[in-house]
Amino acid sequence: MIELLTNTEMAQADRLTIAGGTPSIELMENAGRAVADAAGALLKGQRVVIVAGPGNNGGDGFVAARHLAERGYAVRVSFVGDKAKLKGDAVLAADRWSGPVEQASPVSLADCDIVIDALFGAGLDREVDGLPRAMIRAMNATAAPVIAVDLPSGVNGTTGAVMGVAVNATQTVTFFRRKTGHLLLPGRLLCGAIEVADIGIPASVLEEIKPSTYANRPELWSGLFPMPRAGGHKYSRGHAVVVSGGLSTTGAARLAARGALRAGAGLVTIASPREALSVNAAGSLAVMVRPVDGAAELTTFLADKRRNAVVLGPGGGVGPAMREQVAAALASGAAVVLDADALTSVADDLAGLVAMIAKGPKRDIVLTPHEGEFTRLFKVIHEDSNVHAKLEKTRLAARSCGATVLFKGADSVVAAPDGRASIADNAPATLATAGSGDVLAGLIAALLAQGMPAFEAASAAVWLHGEAAKAFGPGLIAEDLPEALPAVYRALFAALGHEAAEGP
Repeated sequence: MIELLTNTEMAQADRLTIAGGTPSIELMENAGRAVADAAGALLKGQRVVIVAGPGNNGGDGFVAARHLAERGYAVRVSFVGDKAKLKGDAVLAADRWSGPVEQASPVSLADCDIVIDALFGAGLDREVDGLPRAMIRAMNATAAPVIAVDLPSGVNGTTGAVMGVAVNATQTVTFFRRKTGHLLLPGRLLCGAIEVADIGIPASVLEEIKPSTYANRPELWSGLFPMPRAGGHKYSRGHAVVVSGGLSTTGAARLAARGALRAGAGLVTIASPREALSVNAAGSLAVMVRPVDGAAELTTFLADKRRNAVVLGPGGGVGPAMREQVAAALASGAAVVLDADALTSVADDLAGLVAMIAKGPKRDIVLTPHEGEFTRLFKVIHEDSNVHAKLEKTRLAARSCGATVLFKGADSVVAAPDGRASIADNAPATLATAGSGDVLAGLIAALLAQGMPAFEAASAAVWLHGEAAKAFGPGLIAEDLPEALPAVYRALFAALGHEAAEGP
């Protein structure tokens, strides 16, 4: 279940299911029962307080209350709003609840063993204030575990944004598919463990909804992942080129090159200025080093079409010389990864970059900005007050420049120009270390060199990057990431049933 739905898409899933003959109250009953099951598994006492709001999320809460009471728990419903104003299925759910309903107050949470947050659903799009705000603060202050219905109240289900204040849940029970807000920050940090419950919505509705956002998992890209073959050789596995900077900044290029080699590229070459040739050569064994100074020599070097992927930016230097190298790479026909200094060098002329991309040969291009680089390069998108979410920003950026864009972070988003997007949630905090982005650029280049399309290559590289960091554990530095990859590949190949389970 890698599909991620927006609020609008989830509402469409409900409508299609109801139109197909499933009563809407049945969906609410199934949702409430799933919440009750989760609460029962977590409860270590008898006292349950359900904070219910005036919408369908509150209706789910009333259903959960009834099921928990039938199982012998002491249940109270703390209702926010006017119960007389309930509408639709929420009215029926409330009428089926015969237990106590009290006007919500923060003090109602003072004596309980678990709290069920059924205040707001995923569709909240306004700042929380008044009594709902006070109840959210009270839920966050309680020592009891909190189970959120669908999404922690206060988190927008599409953007992951906190609407002023939000519940910090112990566990979240959502329905049918996760929402984009479950993976985007800061929403993901507030969900706790996420359970996806089957409430009777058939998977067939996805054929009409056609979601274009996915959780970044092997299921998304494994069909295009370059597996080693018994009849293969180094030339059939691609040749990645990493453009190095000057004498004092070679480390970044060497990290990218090492990452590319470990990720399976058959050959990797550092294109080095002559002044840094000896340093790059001394720090490399299986990675080749060749003298390449400036854009003209890079053009000549990339004229050999076996050199089919190139990384520019890691430690490459900022300025006109880098811009000229970017132009040379984009005109070469090789797949291109633009990272770090390459992005900064073209940030003041996005239109020029777009023109170079459009004019050059058709090939795969990936831009890998972190937040600061994104705001400089895509300034208009960043400053647009109507564009709030990281996902939406990344999609617009990819569409506007005609390249795959990887907006890095703990919730890295990869977007293709055609609108497909992936969101990663496997990056540990230890990845926040100098040089880790350089390794990631190398991973992308390696997968591009082996023929993987840009969107899938960038998504797969992000996942591998996170898994390598998790495999290594605490104390991670960037040099450790390539060395952790064999174990990740071994597990991936085994999971995919590939015979080369010993890894590259």
